[in-house]
Amino acid sequence: MHEFHKPLILEEVPVPEIKADEILVQVKAAGMCRTDVQLLDGYFRKYAESKFPLTPGHEIAGIVHKIGSLVPKSAGFEEGDQVVVVGGWGDGTCRHCQEGNTQICSHGQWPGFGPYGGYSEFVPVPSRYLIKVDKSLKAEELAPLTDAGLTPYRGIKKLRNAGALGPNRVLGVVGVGGLGAYAVQYAKLLGGGATVVAFARHPDKLAVAAEYGADHVISTKGKSTADIRKELNNAVGKGDLDAVIDCAGAPEMIRMGFELLAVGGHYSSVGLVGDQIDIPLFPFVAREYTYHGSFWGNYNDLSEIMALAAQGKIKHTVKSITLQDANENLELLRTGDIVGRAVIRF
Repeated sequence: MHEFHKPLILEEVPVPEIKADEILVQVKAAGMCRTDVQLLDGYFRKYAESKFPLTPGHEIAGIVHKIGSLVPKSAGFEEGDQVVVVGGWGDGTCRHCQEGNTQICSHGQWPGFGPYGGYSEFVPVPSRYLIKVDKSLKAEELAPLTDAGLTPYRGIKKLRNAGALGPNRVLGVVGVGGLGAYAVQYAKLLGGGATVVAFARHPDKLAVAAEYGADHVISTKGKSTADIRKELNNAVGKGDLDAVIDCAGAPEMIRMGFELLAVGGHYSSVGLVGDQIDIPLFPFVAREYTYHGSFWGNYNDLSEIMALAAQGKIKHTVKSITLQDANENLELLRTGDIVGRAVIRF
């Protein structure tokens, strides 16, 4: 990427040198995220300026190609190991890093937002941000788990830890794109028996949600909140939601979600389609809503997901593409026309 609002350029670059505490990962699969589109479109410019050229791609699975001289033997890495990359690299000294939440470090960095990213064959990674996984797992299924699979997992854990889930509760999954397809599965795994209802516009995405365990699916296309409430009531016996995991982040969907939220309800936002939301203040206060912002996930979150994947408990909807197909599929991401996750294979 050499500038905003322009297609990516495919070019030869040198294989990166690694620092003594780093491992050179040979990328085998890189997930394509809507965040990559937003990076190209300048969405993040008001929050952090980009330095060009940069290589996108923060969903990375690959193999250990070279190990730095200061990587301890106790880390357990050997050349040829299959690994996934933990996305948020912290400064290691702030309170959030000390608590293990390196992805929200104020002085952190991320692969795919600087010179090195997964849309290339080699990426240098600090060894502490790699997780070794079984070689029998498919790289094209592992890569999306590092963000599309990780982000809703943390968001649903927040709902669970807040006591928002359990028997006789209804959890709404808003948006069934790359993140939402995993959110439906985690809702069943972590929901403690909560009824799961998926909301989306695209019929193919609703079909994925049903296949992955949603108890009910509701199309939002062309419908008012009153229409959706009526369908919800017919499906679950009441017209409101005890909790919401929002994987879209579109302002109109967030308004709908809050309008459907029950008294004392919890709302967890992980999607970033829009940039501003407008929520009426009186119901927010008087109905005692709780709003959880949830960003990506940490090392431990991803380790838990890798354990679930190794046990065969996570299903994937993956579209494998080549590096030459990147721009075409970024445009499909921009218009919301990819079902599941597009993954670059090397």
